[in-house]
Amino acid sequence: MTKPELFPRARRHALNAALGAVLALAGMISTPALADETHQEAPPVRSKSNDTYSEKEMVAEAGSVFGGAAQGMADAVHSVFKKYGEPNGFIKGEEASGAIVVGLRYGSGTLHMKSGGTAKVFWQGPSAGWDFGGNAVKVFTLVYNLPNKQTIYQRFPGVEGSAYLIGGIGVNYQQRGNVILAPMRSGVGLRLGASVGYLKYTKSREWLPF
Repeated sequence: MTKPELFPRARRHALNAALGAVLALAGMISTPALADETHQEAPPVRSKSNDTYSEKEMVAEAGSVFGGAAQGMADAVHSVFKKYGEPNGFIKGEEASGAIVVGLRYGSGTLHMKSGGTAKVFWQGPSAGWDFGGNAVKVFTLVYNLPNKQTIYQRFPGVEGSAYLIGGIGVNYQQRGNVILAPMRSGVGLRLGASVGYLKYTKSREWLPF
């Protein structure tokens, strides 16, 4: 004797359609503000001594920002190099931010390019997610695949779920197209959360982060 179907075929189709709608809505909610940007992982940057920085150089530069070549800082730099290879630029700076679920972040620093030259840069942006607290920190950012200094002046969405704490240094990733930024932070009230947001890099201070 054939067992009766728990859900008739028509009802199964309706349930599948409803489930698809719920999943689509969840995807819309979890998508960052710049929904048209994709966050595909770029291939590691190969060693090019003339236009990229070595790990030893970046450990020394990061040490000058964070007050010494602590093991945690060296480990943080090594973890980024292991993932993306050698950067062709870096940013030394500082920032202040705060959040109760929704937060704001403001910073400033100097961009250094291996190909030559420096540029003043400011950044500001919102963040949202499971993220509470406040901080005032030094920031050291490794910059990958930046074709020129002017390209830094745009919005960089955060790569979702890419926040790490390595030896007291917070590391996360931002990406727009092929350009990848890897900010490292250490300071009072260090915040790390599963947050979704972006930073807008500009030539001068802008108080509205949008």
